Amino acid sequence: MNITVYCGSQFGADPIYQEKAKELGQWIGTNGHTLIYGGGKIGLMGAVADAVLAEGGTVIGVIPEFLKTPDKVHDRLTKLYTVKTMEDRKRRMIDLGEAFIALPGGPGTLEEISEIMSLRRLKKCTAPCLIYNVSGYYDPLESMCQRMGRQEFIVSDYEEIVLFPRCLDEIRYYLEEEEG
Repeated sequence: MNITVYCGSQFGADPIYQEKAKELGQWIGTNGHTLIYGGGKIGLMGAVADAVLAEGGTVIGVIPEFLKTPDKVHDRLTKLYTVKTMEDRKRRMIDLGEAFIALPGGPGTLEEISEIMSLRRLKKCTAPCLIYNVSGYYDPLESMCQRMGRQEFIVSDYEEIVLFPRCLDEIRYYLEEEEG
């Protein structure tokens, strides 16, 4: 399965974010899945990619030209797509993905996973959309999704659009259920 992972180009304040990024990467690599991600070597992006590669897994990066500098781009990827714009990057990552996971990150991560949520809501995407709620990082977003449902801005149950797993076992369960 091609798993697109969105995450920060920073490590964040809590070391648990890096730990869980590595754990997710190890699981992707040891289970024969392919990581699709933003192509960076720094922050959580680098941590998840390095972990997949350490397990002998396949890693495909997608990076816009303006970010393709030696201090940013990962140099050990299985494949690297260079695109013109951030919009092209998002589109390519969506096209390649068969499941989507957000680790902790900033506004870019939020934008990327929000697009998947919107596509699922519009029934233009059927792939799983998981927001890995490491140490409650995404509690406010989960509460907001619940509120959107209660206020009838999401017609269906928000869990039909996005799930908020709190551990790798839950991620594994959701993705294995999807694979059948």
